[in-house]
Amino acid sequence: MTRFSFKVHATDGRARTGAITMKRGTIRTPAFMPVGTAGTVKAIKVEDVAATGADIILGNTYHLMLRPGAERMARLGGLHNFMRWDKPILTDSGGYQVMSLSDLRKITEEGVTFASHIDGSRHNLTPERSMEIQRLLGSDIVMAFDECPKIDQPRDVIARSMEMSMRWAKRSRDGFDAGGQHAEDAALFGIQQGGLDEALRGESAGKLRDIGFDGYAIGGLAVGEGQEAMFATLDFAPGQLPENAPRYLMGVGKPDDLVGAVERGVDMFDCVLPTRSGRNGQGFTWDGPVNLRNARHAEDMGPLDAECTCPTCAKYSRAYLHHLHKAGEMLGAMLLTEHNLAFYQQLMAAMRAAIAEGRFAAFAAGFRARYLAKR
Repeated sequence: MTRFSFKVHATDGRARTGAITMKRGTIRTPAFMPVGTAGTVKAIKVEDVAATGADIILGNTYHLMLRPGAERMARLGGLHNFMRWDKPILTDSGGYQVMSLSDLRKITEEGVTFASHIDGSRHNLTPERSMEIQRLLGSDIVMAFDECPKIDQPRDVIARSMEMSMRWAKRSRDGFDAGGQHAEDAALFGIQQGGLDEALRGESAGKLRDIGFDGYAIGGLAVGEGQEAMFATLDFAPGQLPENAPRYLMGVGKPDDLVGAVERGVDMFDCVLPTRSGRNGQGFTWDGPVNLRNARHAEDMGPLDAECTCPTCAKYSRAYLHHLHKAGEMLGAMLLTEHNLAFYQQLMAAMRAAIAEGRFAAFAAGFRARYLAKR
């Protein structure tokens, strides 16, 4: 079985559809990866995640290294066995969470020393340790360790951060390659940085190409810059990365973000939005997001989305979902999470079909006209 391969099956403009083949399965692209931060996709069983059409999920190095711990996870048979998911898992490197969740942290050339957001205990995360943790978890797609600076920093700060991330990328490559059997079974992705600056991102992409990775992520976006600035960056960033490797936009996003990014050549996505929104009473539909807490749904016996094929829409009414969320019943979060993840997978499937059939521009325009009509 192939360790890792990526094949583009069709293109339409800059949008492309294809497949990543790995030992644990095939990932159809464009792909959306549900986020399983702490060994679970929140409020849904893994078999139900698979039933939505997901080919791969994301695990979180930072959270799992703190609890239950990487070494313990390895003793328990790895993350796949622990959470009973037998398809591919991508694990992030932990860098973003260290930057965003830890109040007490010190960044040096060596790595990051930080205090746990759980109990204040001190930890050290380096490129080598990040590779080791992801190896202990049994990750299929390992992410290089990087720093994600705030988007509003001066250009020279973002440049220095990018340059250090590229040095860390080389150390991540070396650490991953020293991983024995895991390195022979898994893949390693590098992460492009450089803020919103085309020249810095070009320099970052060149350094990543020189090191060589199985796939390439576009990091440092979806951090408060807004959709217009993100799309402006995606107008050039994917094209700076190798055409024969998958391009992964980290932490994105809303359904209209996904369509716009696929238009610009992105192949992979992850975001907590569908699950977080599901826990907070928001459902995604082809006609835009719906707040099920709104009183106008209290006696609506229709489905959340008449075109959705998920079990929630097949069995339960908007009125029932409204009641569950107003009453604080956990089933409300479970049903909306299931629907939202299914909707995202249906959206990805629709985009793959539109690209394959050469009608993606029309699909994207039609999607936006309908999805954004109420705004």
